Amino acid sequence: MDTQHEPSNAKWARFRFSVVGALLASPPERGMLRRELDALAEKLWEHPIAGIPTRFGRSTIERWYYTARRGGADPVGALRRKRRRDAGERASVGAELRPLVHTQYQAHRRWSVKLHYDNLGACVRSTPALGPLPSYATIGRFMREAGLRRAKGRRTPHTAGAEAAVKRFETREVRSYEATHVGALYHTDFHESSRAILGPEGTWKRPVLYGCLDDRSRLACHLQWYWQESAQTLAHGTVQAFLKRGLPRSMMSDRGAAQTSQEFRQGLEGTGVVHALTLPYSPYQNAKQEVFWASVEGRLLAMLEGVEDLTLDLLNEATQAWVSMDYNREVHRELGTSPLDAWRAGPSVLRESPDPQVLREAFRRTVPRRVRRSDATVSIESQRYDVPSRYANLDRAGVRYAKWDLGTVHLVDLRTGETLCRIWPQDLARNAQGVRALRQGPAPSQPGTPLGPPAPGMAPLLREHLDAYAREGAVAAYLPLHGEEKNG
Repeated sequence: MDTQHEPSNAKWARFRFSVVGALLASPPERGMLRRELDALAEKLWEHPIAGIPTRFGRSTIERWYYTARRGGADPVGALRRKRRRDAGERASVGAELRPLVHTQYQAHRRWSVKLHYDNLGACVRSTPALGPLPSYATIGRFMREAGLRRAKGRRTPHTAGAEAAVKRFETREVRSYEATHVGALYHTDFHESSRAILGPEGTWKRPVLYGCLDDRSRLACHLQWYWQESAQTLAHGTVQAFLKRGLPRSMMSDRGAAQTSQEFRQGLEGTGVVHALTLPYSPYQNAKQEVFWASVEGRLLAMLEGVEDLTLDLLNEATQAWVSMDYNREVHRELGTSPLDAWRAGPSVLRESPDPQVLREAFRRTVPRRVRRSDATVSIESQRYDVPSRYANLDRAGVRYAKWDLGTVHLVDLRTGETLCRIWPQDLARNAQGVRALRQGPAPSQPGTPLGPPAPGMAPLLREHLDAYAREGAVAAYLPLHGEEKNG
């Protein structure tokens, strides 16, 4: 998972939610909250930005906890850092200094922002009427907003190997566990069928079954067969599980490519669900799901062994009937009651599910993309998308999409995660008609625009250096060659 370019407020929100998520999933008994908060305050946490071991005070964690509780369906969003009140406003550059910034930029478009800033400082010191010089960050932000721009791998994530997993299994105890509340933890996984069925292309294939179970009640929230395991099928099944049974507080999965995809990870984050990954090469951590697959093979598929013309549609219909009328209603040996009755008995920390469209839009990836200065486009999966001209001056823009649905792509604010607008693939045939809309924002600096001659005379900063050097009266730093002495 690549989070290198993720905004810091998103990292902080996810970190805060990971700290207090356990309290939301298993609410402490009356009078025990203070003790739980003290225990969290004693722990060492990895700082979300610096990556160093850090402790947080009890009052801080308590504030995070109540903020997340008030967040409703989006506790992660509630834990984001609030934007400054002046965020998004024009940079505070004085009215007297703004024309000088523009004039200096037009005369020296190859200069860096730092060089512009230093020379503006020399001008301000020589002409006090220009007012005080703003900070370097303010000048840089003002130039970006005005379109005054300079004319001109990922690291493989570390995973423990099988040898390390074996060593951990030999040296660490393995204990059974169970969530204290319904909806505190969902398990999700895929299972490959032991029976092959005829696919639409005329080949025999083994379908895979998506399954989602509640940890406390063992209720099967949703089951569905697919032709393959992918991020798309994982998101499709999870959305249906949420719609049927509600939003859990956390969800456990293995470390497969689909489970660690950005679409799935950000989908859970957007719905306020903590994503718990099993340790590498440690399937026993998701043992409840593995035991359930034995019931699928031993009961469901066993009852279909006499069906020769089994299709995926028939398999799915039979699965829905079996899980609803058989598995969820049969007495579970460990629970002493049926999963459905255990689900109803609670206690529960489930949340109401959003509508289907909100869930589908949640399971998408948000990634930063550089906006091209030449034609105001961004690249998504080797396809160019047009960015509205009012956002053409952005250095980097966030785009939200799913790899399996490139027809629905939105531009987002990387600082807040807010959706700005929908963007569309570049239509070269339509662009060839020559119709162009008026720009809705400041005109960006185009790298191909011809540069005019530089302003005459010496730059203010260098003139200031010469004057200061002359005032110091230092010994000459060089000797002119004979015959090259100054005239006069």
